[in-house]
Amino acid sequence: MRLPVAPEVAFDFLVDPRHRPAWQSSLARVEDVDGEPRVGQTWVDVTRPGLRPRMETTVLQRPHRWTERGTWRSFAAELTLTFAPAPGGCEVEPTLALRATGPARPLAGLLARLAPYAVRADLRRAARLLA
Repeated sequence: MRLPVAPEVAFDFLVDPRHRPAWQSSLARVEDVDGEPRVGQTWVDVTRPGLRPRMETTVLQRPHRWTERGTWRSFAAELTLTFAPAPGGCEVEPTLALRATGPARPLAGLLARLAPYAVRADLRRAARLLA
């Protein structure tokens, strides 16, 4: 996904949980943000359906790579954003893994197939905000 800003600008915007409700369509808000972006930072995503996954930054290599892990009940998700310079801005490549245990496994499989479309739509929204 092409963003019209330098990798450092895109990175700083996308990895800060406080900015997430502006560009992530599923979020109503974030709560309990633990300090500034860093490995080990935690927060709670409050989604529009009302789910409240606990989130944690697990990788932060500014401005190249960032990974978050989210857990909610029997679900676990991991999103990695990789940033690279590109003409007129940068490329941001998302990688998403979604798992579940027990009876939720079939639902996790379906969500894992649909989630990349939502992530790309959210990144397009972020690109418009940063333009």
